[in-house]
Amino acid sequence: MSLPPRIVFAGAATVDLIFKVEALPPGPGKVLPTALAQVAHGMATSAATAAARLGGRCALITRIGDDMMGDRFLAEVEAEGVDCRQVRRFEGVATPLSAVIVDQRGERLIVPYYDPALGADPDWIDAEAIAAADAVQVDIRWPEGAARVLDIAKAAGKIALLDADVGPSQTIVELARRATHVVFSEPAALAVSGCETIVEAVRALTQSFDAFIAVTGGEQGCFWAEGGRVFQRRAPEVEAVDTLAAGDVFHGAFTLALAEGQSIADAASFANTAAAISCTVFGGRLGAPGRAAVEELMARTTTPVIAA
Repeated sequence: MSLPPRIVFAGAATVDLIFKVEALPPGPGKVLPTALAQVAHGMATSAATAAARLGGRCALITRIGDDMMGDRFLAEVEAEGVDCRQVRRFEGVATPLSAVIVDQRGERLIVPYYDPALGADPDWIDAEAIAAADAVQVDIRWPEGAARVLDIAKAAGKIALLDADVGPSQTIVELARRATHVVFSEPAALAVSGCETIVEAVRALTQSFDAFIAVTGGEQGCFWAEGGRVFQRRAPEVEAVDTLAAGDVFHGAFTLALAEGQSIADAASFANTAAAISCTVFGGRLGAPGRAAVEELMARTTTPVIAA
């Protein structure tokens, strides 16, 4: 029996304080939360833990401080089965921290803090570990590290996927040129392409980059270009209570599915379903499901591929 794919994730790490409220505050004042979760988060971190819950062998490359929050971060992520030997800790530096407010509809307000003393140097990243992986996934929060990881993986002939969320357009463009696969969020795709719809953006971005292009659109699911055409697969309907980290769960599941050899359509369905389930639980990545839950929901829902 072959081992599950090994995937290296590189990018953001935070410890999030997530507050659940009735409604997002319209202005200054005091808002009393109805629930609180303290969770090891960040785009790459949440994707790695999601993929690990789904059966992948996952490793994380990121930067944190040597403080108490860093201790908590490592304990939580290692408890998910993620290899943290390439998580670098910096002496006298604060671990990145975010305050997150989530309302009853699942929408949120995020206030992150990254200590500038974390630095940007990626030279310490283990090239052999990246080249030995079946796939890598990076985010845009640490561009220097993302560029190094993508370059090594692509040169080794491995899947090199970029999670292209909202950020400086030039950073996204520079990293997308290094990737074999780019999965944009809807806002990032529209910003980079200058288009007004997801379908237009997929077409334009496919012309701009020598990589597979997909765009996630929340409940609209996943759009992608294949064989000169644009396709869509909607997400299953759920009652969302927290959309935080749903995109990260999608990316982790999608990268795992690709590394397993699934078709694009099947990978989109798998990732859509994992992300949808995660939205039904308060606490961001804490809602990421296991494999059985994803397969069970896929078995009883129909989300056909639509030519867009």
